[in-house]
Amino acid sequence: MHTPPLASGPEGPTSLRPLLDSVLEALGEGARARRGPLPAGGPAEVAARARAALGDVLPDEGDPEALRHLVQALAEGSADPADPLCAAHLHCPPLAVAAAADLAVSVLNPSMDSWDQAPAASELEALVTRRLAREAYSETVRGAGLYRYAAPPRGATSPHRPDALVTTGGTESNQLALLLARETQGPGVRLVCGENAHHSLPRAAWLLGLPAPLIVPTPNGTLDPAALDKALHGPSVIAATAGTTDTGHIDPLPEIAALCAQRGARLHIDAAYGGGLLFSDRHRGKLDGLTAADTVTLDLHKLGWQPVAAGLLAVRDSNDLTALNQRADYLNADDDTEAGLPDLLGRSLRTTRRPDILKIAVTLKTLGRTGLGALVDQVCDQARQFAELIDQHPGFELHEPPTISTVLFRPANATDDAVAAVRRKLLTDGRAVLGRARAANRLWLKATLLNPTTRPAHLAGLLHLVEGTTPR
Repeated sequence: MHTPPLASGPEGPTSLRPLLDSVLEALGEGARARRGPLPAGGPAEVAARARAALGDVLPDEGDPEALRHLVQALAEGSADPADPLCAAHLHCPPLAVAAAADLAVSVLNPSMDSWDQAPAASELEALVTRRLAREAYSETVRGAGLYRYAAPPRGATSPHRPDALVTTGGTESNQLALLLARETQGPGVRLVCGENAHHSLPRAAWLLGLPAPLIVPTPNGTLDPAALDKALHGPSVIAATAGTTDTGHIDPLPEIAALCAQRGARLHIDAAYGGGLLFSDRHRGKLDGLTAADTVTLDLHKLGWQPVAAGLLAVRDSNDLTALNQRADYLNADDDTEAGLPDLLGRSLRTTRRPDILKIAVTLKTLGRTGLGALVDQVCDQARQFAELIDQHPGFELHEPPTISTVLFRPANATDDAVAAVRRKLLTDGRAVLGRARAANRLWLKATLLNPTTRPAHLAGLLHLVEGTTPR
């Protein structure tokens, strides 16, 4: 058997071109076979088709057509976030330019645990993360925000510049944020968050051995500063949310920031969803108060249109990151560091990791703030239009106008069981992908609009599908 070709090196491009052609053809064939936003038949049928396509996982003799066959099977069996009727989750359709950049990373295969494995990528990551951290910690264009409520954030006068770490997403970023809180405040620091907070926060507190978190009820969907004030006792890290998973709500960040300043509590803001509003001049003001946070979670595989994974944790004071410093002689020996080789080991809890920063950098440079802001504005406009369409339809009930791009609705006079059944029927038939969320003690269908190519006709069609699936 001859040696299989490598992706990089002198022969890499020649070897890759026919394989990439095969992948692109298989993606198209799979999409045509799927004929919708996700495969029909439900879990059992989809699993059976996947098993049939895979066959023997480790055959004695290889199959040169395996790439084409398995890519086609994956495409046929995938939920396609680029389909306007696929709108359940914070699951964006990635930009072509970002996916192309991700290919380059796979080919070059740098590893971000030592400079000699990623010379250019390490500098690229340092430049881009610092720039995005400054973006998170800059005041809004109108000069509004925390200054209306309290003294300027410590970051405004701090000699320590903001920084950011690349993560796999909101879960890792939230875990890192609580780890930094523990290391700066002590092991007795308690997480205080709203009932609307992401599930990864209480789980991270458990994982890190912190005291049991204090969960504040959020009957109106956002964290009430008055209720928060009553709940605070002892060393605390308060986690506010800018863009909840279920509704897209944004907690009152300026008031919570003022409370943290008054009570001496550390503030973390989970802006995994809402952080993309930073790119929009129209919507950036919704994040007033963000600059007061000690740490901020950002996810560019949501309102950033990146392939997974593209998360970040921004910190107001880069000195907080010294808690992550580690020494491994084969990666960052003292004498190498003293000689000028960059130390990358403290930039993540992970050791081997890919330079996910490349696709982010390429996207920022290709689209610029104006281009990214336009995408954010488009999906927010879609959500507003969809909400108006629902509100005007006698057969549906709208939960409330959207804050970002999430819309909750339900068939009028339907029971919760009927709402759940409608969603599952659409999934099983492969006709639409809608989420579910509980709000105001009822179950709602959830449309999370992240596809900038969605048009009004698609939104009307989605509503028509739900209407036609609802039992009468």
